[in-house]
Amino acid sequence: MKNTAGSPFSNYDYDRAVYADGYQAVGGVDEAGRGPLAGPVFAAAVILDPEKEIPGLGDSKKLSEKKREALYEQICEQAVSWSVASASVEEIETLNILQATFLAMRRAVEGLTVYPELVMVDGNQAPPGIAVSVKTIVKGDALSASIGAASILAKVSRDRLLRELDKEYPQYQFAKHKGYGTALHVSLIREYGPSPVHRMSFLKKILADNR
Repeated sequence: MKNTAGSPFSNYDYDRAVYADGYQAVGGVDEAGRGPLAGPVFAAAVILDPEKEIPGLGDSKKLSEKKREALYEQICEQAVSWSVASASVEEIETLNILQATFLAMRRAVEGLTVYPELVMVDGNQAPPGIAVSVKTIVKGDALSASIGAASILAKVSRDRLLRELDKEYPQYQFAKHKGYGTALHVSLIREYGPSPVHRMSFLKKILADNR
């Protein structure tokens, strides 16, 4: 079996190796939405059963929207425990995006109904304040099934919210770009100005260029 990164092993092998160290519950954590110009940042935490594989888990950015949506439902049905949380635009502006991301991650872990003994986090920075051991894994969303599952839940949850914000602020076409800084999105910000769901600290150059 190959994972989405093309490695000649299942990304469940990574998780099973961690469980072989004696842990009873291991959670994967990932975020979605650090880079966009609008909307909250999301995070998810997922505890999978390493012996009941969900095929296709991996980095959500490399999956089609249709595939992510299908996997979202499977993960929610089959995970031992899962939780999705976010940090608001106001919290991003107050704390900065990194600390707001850590806040969303902590909220996601705290929302699990089964508390893990170890949390594996995508990336190289451990969120402070999590009450269990934390292991950071660069490219963890491709290497670990549980981090890949968290990546999918966070991404799908955020995309769903942006589609709702599209209905509230149709002039920005959030459903198309999901808040990222595409040429279309930047042009619409310059045309209409920022909305209440834009991250003002991310727009300084755009707004300065618009004067």
